[in-house]
Amino acid sequence: MNLPGALRPALVVLVVAVLLLGLLWVFQRRLIYLPDPAPVPPAGQVVPGAREVTLTTADGLRLGAWYVPGDHPVTVLVAGGNAGNRLHRAPLARALAARGLPVLVVDYRGYGGNPGSPTEEGLRLDVLAARDFLGDVPVIYFGESLGAAVLAGLAAERPADGLVLRSPFTDLAAAGQANYPFLPVRAMLRDRFPVAERVAAIKAPIVVVYGTADTIVPAGQSRAGAAAAAGPVTVVEIAGAGHNDPVFLSGPRMIGAVTDLADRIRDTR
Repeated sequence: MNLPGALRPALVVLVVAVLLLGLLWVFQRRLIYLPDPAPVPPAGQVVPGAREVTLTTADGLRLGAWYVPGDHPVTVLVAGGNAGNRLHRAPLARALAARGLPVLVVDYRGYGGNPGSPTEEGLRLDVLAARDFLGDVPVIYFGESLGAAVLAGLAAERPADGLVLRSPFTDLAAAGQANYPFLPVRAMLRDRFPVAERVAAIKAPIVVVYGTADTIVPAGQSRAGAAAAAGPVTVVEIAGAGHNDPVFLSGPRMIGAVTDLADRIRDTR
């Protein structure tokens, strides 16, 4: 087929665009999930009193996690964001344990030496295994960014006594569009994580914590997620904090928000 000269550059651009979009479709999970797959140190070397535990998922994976016992009757189940591994959440575990709270720090499949590759359905199975491990105890689900989405989904299946959602987005497409405004993110995504939709059906108390200087998950998305919740909501805004600031791991307002919720749950049982 002979094309007019003026059309040939346009055709080349179209072909390149289609190829790029095809590559993004195939490899999109490498942009979403950024695990540190390296094995982590023994739990007790990082968090005093912590021990190694193994979670077995419904699809047969055995995942390493850390459990820190405590005197408080309410346990905190911690699910991290899309990057790193449980070693990066050690300051949070230490700070919560110092307040007497038992803590289970989860690593997803593909993270922290665990087998498997992360997907939305896979992460769902991972946190279901974590909840099964804890048994019949009062539990706060603490989710960090992507982890907030994962645990909002868990709460829809296995109700929590309370949730702490740190820097939550409304859904993954909205967060992706904020970071890749030049791509048709909503049309391309295979993993959805509809946080606002899920919290709209959750009656348990929710604490939403976010930073005003977050450039990865805009503060407006966290506020919108809080506004969508069906149950009682406490909003903790940390002025000037960015998405990965240490204040979200061991800062007094962050830890205070979790312990206050745990005490409220204890006092109403």
